Amino acid sequence: MSIKNDLFLKALRNETVERPPVWMMRQAGRYLPEFRALRDKYDFFTRCQTPELAAEITVQPIRIVKPDAAILFSDILVVPQAMGIEVLMKESVGPFLPNPIRTAQDVEKVRVPDIHETLGYVMDAIKLTKEMLNDEVPLIGFAGSPWTIFCYAVEGKGSKSFDTAKGFCFSQPEAAHALLQKITDTTIAYLKEKVKAGVNAVQVFDSWGGMLSPVDYQEFSWKYINQIVEALAPETHVIVFGKGCWFALNDMAQSKASALGVDWTCSARNARYLSGGRITLQGNFDPSRLLSPIPTIKKMVHQMIDEFGKDNYIVNLGHGILPNIPVDHAKAFIDAVKEYK
Repeated sequence: MSIKNDLFLKALRNETVERPPVWMMRQAGRYLPEFRALRDKYDFFTRCQTPELAAEITVQPIRIVKPDAAILFSDILVVPQAMGIEVLMKESVGPFLPNPIRTAQDVEKVRVPDIHETLGYVMDAIKLTKEMLNDEVPLIGFAGSPWTIFCYAVEGKGSKSFDTAKGFCFSQPEAAHALLQKITDTTIAYLKEKVKAGVNAVQVFDSWGGMLSPVDYQEFSWKYINQIVEALAPETHVIVFGKGCWFALNDMAQSKASALGVDWTCSARNARYLSGGRITLQGNFDPSRLLSPIPTIKKMVHQMIDEFGKDNYIVNLGHGILPNIPVDHAKAFIDAVKEYK
């Protein structure tokens, strides 16, 4: 079936468009009252693991703020869960892993799972979401980068610097690489199943890549992300988003990725220069800027499109939308793109 609004897919194929497509990272989320109503009834992983809830949450922003693509409601930490690593979601704390991985013996116990047995609920959610979307817009599937998953698995929780995770890499590199490879193998199998279930593109989120030096990034993050890109590119479009990873844009641009995400600390001009000017870029509006008055948001969005250029560009935020953004401001962001001339 052809997708009615295929602007997003056209941008990934480097085709000329009348205006760039737009969606927002974390668009299915806490800024929407409809989402909060479900959050108050069901805990976090129940929402992820119940296909009807995940599909409903995925489609909410399509009805309310009307972006050009949907992204499946899930979490990057369903992957370590499937690998036998316990992950809890604590209110106002975020992810918490009671038994972090700290030794080579711990790494040995981590399994590369059967995706159908452990993550079948995600595939069910995709199929249900596709029915609900009725080919109006494309659906994006996603996963965390191996390094970002590794950070949580070793640190045991969020962190400002992930020193424990980095220390593990530098003091026990063999064990670290073994764990990174297990995460990579699981992620490739997981994303391939998502494509079979019906997603139209996938995005790899390297949220903590910017914690590493450029040299360490190559060794502990990029080479694993690139394995994922190599494995998935023949089957679907792959978007790579590394927060704080502007220094890797040149290497990323030489990979088989269809698009690269850019955060708000990297200007359009620098991103185009570093990526060689041809690959599709996605980003990079500062999520906090959605608290600006609506006329300012619209003006800044038009300016951003002018700077990136309307082709080979997907309008997005430079990271996930914040919970305190008024819905009409999120709508203004989307509408500004649709009004772009």
